[in-house]
Amino acid sequence: MTTTLRPTEPLQRDADGALSRHYTVCVNSRPVGAVHLATHPDFGSSVAQIRELAIEEPDRGRGRATVAALAAEEVARGWGCERIEASVPAGAAAALRLATALGYVVRNRAMEKRLGAAPPAPPALPAGSRGRPMTEAEYGPWVEQVKEAYAQEWITRGVPEAEARAKSELDHATLLPDGLSSEGMDILVLEHEGTPVGTLQLGSSEGWAFVYDVEADERHRGRGHGRSLMLLAEAQTVAAGRPGIRLNVFADNAPAERLYESLGYETTTYHLYKDLL
Repeated sequence: MTTTLRPTEPLQRDADGALSRHYTVCVNSRPVGAVHLATHPDFGSSVAQIRELAIEEPDRGRGRATVAALAAEEVARGWGCERIEASVPAGAAAALRLATALGYVVRNRAMEKRLGAAPPAPPALPAGSRGRPMTEAEYGPWVEQVKEAYAQEWITRGVPEAEARAKSELDHATLLPDGLSSEGMDILVLEHEGTPVGTLQLGSSEGWAFVYDVEADERHRGRGHGRSLMLLAEAQTVAAGRPGIRLNVFADNAPAERLYESLGYETTTYHLYKDLL
């Protein structure tokens, strides 16, 4: 039997050059699933995204998804893409196994912690620790440091330097258009016994709190300040009446992953990539 992709629409091309197309997965002309392939909204025409890949239940476990994914990669190569990305829900173990078997690498994952329907009491910080708003004098050096660190996270995970730096500049300009006065964004400093030991950037996304950046100062690490910063995020979330916290953690950041898991965060989505040789 032959598994192929059959376009269900003409190639969609936006004014900025972004491409998108839906396909039916067919076995000997019989529809068994669907694929949606598009170029990346941030990285542009050099990166493709598999936005949907679904095989109907009776045809699962027969290699249809593998062939469909490889066919999607060939289409992306034809578009001139050099990399392809996909997102897999945490509960889709078979899809994650398939992606890794095809050479996709986990770049980052989304995690969340629900704080419950009834608002809990705000968690208490350790004795001697307190959170306060960042000052204007602190903001300039801080934002330059986080933009550089964010760009480096992408660079070390396969994104060309120019693309990574452009993404960092765009993301921070979008999130912080007015610096410390940016609407819906709290930028806090954690102090311990009067000494600044870390920073927290907390905003919102889809009604949830979202931790955009959390960092214990390098010289003060290993003393529990990372946990205190996350407790500070929970206190802010409770005060704002939001249902919980979401965040992103890059792969290979084992200390952060252990911290979040110990605090009750659960993975919701894995984001993977593969270079198209």
